[in-house]
Amino acid sequence: MPTLIDVSTNQPDLDRVSSIRSDASNDASLLDAYSQAVIRASERVSPSVVNIEVYRRAGGASRRAGSGSGFVLTPDGFVLTNSHVVHGADEIQITLADGHRSRADLIGDDPDSDLAVIRVGVSGLPQVGLGDSQAIRVGQLAIAVGNPLGFQCSVTAGVISALGRSLRARSGRLMDDIIQTDAALNPGNSGGPLVNSRGDVIGVNTAMILPAQGICFAIASNTARLVATQLIAYGKFRRSYIGVAGQNVPLPRWLIVKHDLLENTAVLVASVEAGGPAERVGLVEGDLIVAMDGAPIASIDDLHAHLTLERVGMRSQLTVLRNGNRHDVMIEPAESRASQP
Repeated sequence: MPTLIDVSTNQPDLDRVSSIRSDASNDASLLDAYSQAVIRASERVSPSVVNIEVYRRAGGASRRAGSGSGFVLTPDGFVLTNSHVVHGADEIQITLADGHRSRADLIGDDPDSDLAVIRVGVSGLPQVGLGDSQAIRVGQLAIAVGNPLGFQCSVTAGVISALGRSLRARSGRLMDDIIQTDAALNPGNSGGPLVNSRGDVIGVNTAMILPAQGICFAIASNTARLVATQLIAYGKFRRSYIGVAGQNVPLPRWLIVKHDLLENTAVLVASVEAGGPAERVGLVEGDLIVAMDGAPIASIDDLHAHLTLERVGMRSQLTVLRNGNRHDVMIEPAESRASQP
């Protein structure tokens, strides 16, 4: 006699199957949306990404010395890239996304921010826009486009891992407002764009940490906009200086307590430039710089951060300690000779 089966007892299994199918459908929709976002962004940006090759003369011959990436800022041929890609190059050759190859000229180079602008003599180029890096958030989609190891217009995707990082430029100056991402970068990606899902550039890819995986860095687009504007206008990024060479030193506890200081380190003046702003106001070797306009100065990087172009000729209060005593001097920073056009 056949065994009778109560089909009602199988209903939970049917519900579970239906739920699994629904979850799978939702996952597929999410993956499709992610893929479409990457596709749209890469299709928008890739035509503006260029491959850069640099050559240096040695022994009477021009030799290939490296390569990197860049992207078109304006239709008339201004291209933004990293300083370390083109710095010191005797000749720069770029290859556009359509395969056209052309010589480029260096317009401006700022090793302190690791940014440079070059120009190619071709008009009507597809450009990409700089977005607002202040609007990005940790966790949002990040897409890198570049030419890693010579593989032109390669696309990688990840997320924004952190904001506001600091990174040491090859010049030794500290770069602020650096974006950390896990979108994979490799040698040759340097100078290429990091973009959001709309294809707006939010950063300029600049470095990775080896042998770590997924720790990559980009210069924020707001910094890139500021620097690129000056590089195009002046050929340099203009800054102020006070004419001292210094080093970071710890402060003795009694000095911190005596002057109610907020930091336990300061900048020791190691030398004073003859005829510079610091010498004119009487700074001498051995002085300790602890504040500028009331803001604590705990390191050379803090001092550099205050010495912007806006401070050129502006009377600023510099607080120094000399022989354990506090002195406030009014100093007028001058434009750095290295930044003058």
